[in-house]
Amino acid sequence: MQGSIMMENFFNRLAGLPMTVTGGVFLLASLILMLTGVSVVFDPAWVTVFISGSPILYSALKRLLEERKISSALLISIAMIASICIGELFAAGEVAFIMAIGGLLEDRTVEKAKRGIRKLVNLIPVQARRVIGNEEETVFVNAIETGDLIRVIPGETIAVDGIIVGGDTSIDQSVMTGESLPVDKTRGDPVFSGTINCFGTIDYVATRVGNDSAVQKLVRMVSEAEQNQAPMQRIVDKWASWLVPLALLVAVLTYFVTGDITRAVTVLVVFCPCALVLATPTTIMAAIGQATCNGVLVKSGRALEIMGRVDSIAFDKTGTLTNGQLAVSDVILFSPHVDTTGFLRMAASAEMRSEHPLGKAVVDYARKKEIVLSSPDRFTMVPGKGIRARIDEADIMCGNVAHLADFDIMMDGNRLSVMNKFLSEGKAVVLVARGKECIGLIALSDTLRPAAKDMTGALGRMGTDVFLLTGDHIRTARYFARMAGIEKIGAGLLPVQKVDAIREMQRDNRVVCMIGDGVNDAPALKVADIGVAMGSMGSDIAVETADIALMGDDLSKIPYLKKLSNVTVRTIRFNIVLSMAINLVAITLSVMGILNPITGAIVHNAGSVLVVLNAGLLYDRKIVPDKAA
Repeated sequence: MQGSIMMENFFNRLAGLPMTVTGGVFLLASLILMLTGVSVVFDPAWVTVFISGSPILYSALKRLLEERKISSALLISIAMIASICIGELFAAGEVAFIMAIGGLLEDRTVEKAKRGIRKLVNLIPVQARRVIGNEEETVFVNAIETGDLIRVIPGETIAVDGIIVGGDTSIDQSVMTGESLPVDKTRGDPVFSGTINCFGTIDYVATRVGNDSAVQKLVRMVSEAEQNQAPMQRIVDKWASWLVPLALLVAVLTYFVTGDITRAVTVLVVFCPCALVLATPTTIMAAIGQATCNGVLVKSGRALEIMGRVDSIAFDKTGTLTNGQLAVSDVILFSPHVDTTGFLRMAASAEMRSEHPLGKAVVDYARKKEIVLSSPDRFTMVPGKGIRARIDEADIMCGNVAHLADFDIMMDGNRLSVMNKFLSEGKAVVLVARGKECIGLIALSDTLRPAAKDMTGALGRMGTDVFLLTGDHIRTARYFARMAGIEKIGAGLLPVQKVDAIREMQRDNRVVCMIGDGVNDAPALKVADIGVAMGSMGSDIAVETADIALMGDDLSKIPYLKKLSNVTVRTIRFNIVLSMAINLVAITLSVMGILNPITGAIVHNAGSVLVVLNAGLLYDRKIVPDKAA
C-alpha cells in the first residue's frame, strides 16, 4: 500500500506544471535538432516521453488492470510505444506533451475546499449552561442529553435544539432561516442550535442533541451533497471504449492492406484525441477568465457546463434579492398633536439605548434627518416586546401590540388596519405610544436590489423559470416576489425544506441553480445542480460551498452568467466537432501515405492549436444577455 501511494505521488509530480514545462523545453530542443539536421547520441525527446508519457502510461494501466476500463490514456500509450518502436521519438514526445497540457488545463477545475463544513461545525459552542434544580453548571455540549434544562443569556449561542420553558427573548435565526430580523420567542417556541440569543435570558428543554441538532444536519447535508457530486468526466474517456478498438482496427487494416508499418503508426498518432482533450478545458479556462474580469468567480469547469443547461433558478430572499439591511420605509402619525419631526425625535430618543436592530434603524434614520435627540431619563427593555423610556417628562413606549397592551394601551380598528397593511407588505412595524395613546408607527423594511426585476425579466426571456425560496413569512415572501416579478414562491422554509423543494424540482427533470448568501443556504447550494453565492455580502460558508460566487453582489450578472454558460457549451461542442473533423482528415491522409508520424504529429498539433485559438476568442467576446440565448 505504501509503495502504491509513493508511486502515485511520483507520477503526480511528473504531471505537474514544473515538470511539464521541463518536458516542453526538451521537446523544443528535439525539434530544433531535427529541423537543423544535427545528429546527437541522445535525443532530448526521450526526456519528454518520460516526463509527460510515463504518467499517461501509468494511468492507462491502472484503469485497465484495477478498474477494467479502457481510457483515452490507453490509446495515447499505444501510439507512443508504436512511435518509439519505429524510431519516431519526436512524434511520441509531442503526443505525450500535448496530452499533459490538456491534463494541466483540466486540473485547474479542482474541487472546492471543505473549509465551509468546518465553519458550520464552529457555529456550535463548546460549552453550555445546564440547570439542575436551583443550581447552574457549565458542561461540554456533547454531554447534554435530551430532556436537560439549558439556560442561555443574551449574546450566547444556542447549543442544542429545544423548546423554551421560561423567559422571553429575540433570537437571530439568520444562520438557519436567512431572516433579516431577530425572531421574538416565548414559552413553547422552538430554538435551534447555532442561532444567537439577542436579548432576554431563557431556559429551554433540549429536544435534539448531537448529530440530530439543526447545525449538524446542515453539516451532513453539505457533506453528502459534496460526495454525491461526481467530478467532471473527460468526454474522451466516455468515448474511449470504442475509440481505442477503432484506432487499432484502422491501424491493423492499414498495415495489412498497404504493408507499411509507418502508415499504421501514423494512424495511431493522428488518432490520438489531443485536440479533443483540449476542446473542453481551453474553452472553459477562457470563459472563466472572462467571468472573473466581470466580477463572477467560477470555481470549476463543471459549473459552467451545468449552468449552460440550467432551466430553473431558485433565489433566497434576504441578502440575495434584497440588500439584507433594514431601513425606515414609512412614518405614520395617528395623533394630530405631533408632527413628523417631533414624533421621530421622541421615538429615536427612546430607542437610543436599544440594541435591537429595529431600534438602531430608527435612531440611524432620525440622525440622517439631522434630528437632535435627547438621552432618555429612564430606559427599560422587555425582550421580545419592546422598550419603555422617559423623554421630556413623558413615558414613551416603542414595540409591538403586546407591549402596548401591557400598559393598557389599546389599538382601535383604524390603527390595526394601518399596521396590518404594512405587515402584509413584509415590513416590520414599531408602534410608538406616549402616555396612554398610540401616536404613530414606524415601518421598516429590507430593500429590493435595484437590478432584481430586470434580472428576472432577462432570465425569463432566456426561457429560465425563476423561484423564490425563503425562510421569511409568506406575506413577506409574496411582497418581495411581486416586486421582483417572481410568481413561484416557497416561504417559511428551514434549510432542510429548501433542500426538499430543490429535490422536488429535480424530480420534475429540471436542472436547478440555487442562488443564496447565508449559512442556511449552504445545503441547498450543494444539492442544487449548481450553486451561486453572493460573494461580498454572503457568508464564508455559502461562498465556499457554492460553485460560483458573484463578487460584487450584482444581480445583473446572473443573466450574463447564464448567457456565458450557454455560449461556452456551444463553443465546446463546436471545438469537439472541429477536432474530430481534423482527426478524420488526418487519418485519411495517413492511410493514403501522405502523412508520416512526424508530419502527422504536426497536423495533429495544428488541430490542437486551432481548438485553443477558437477557445481563446471566447475570452474577448462580448456577452449581452438581452435576448433568448
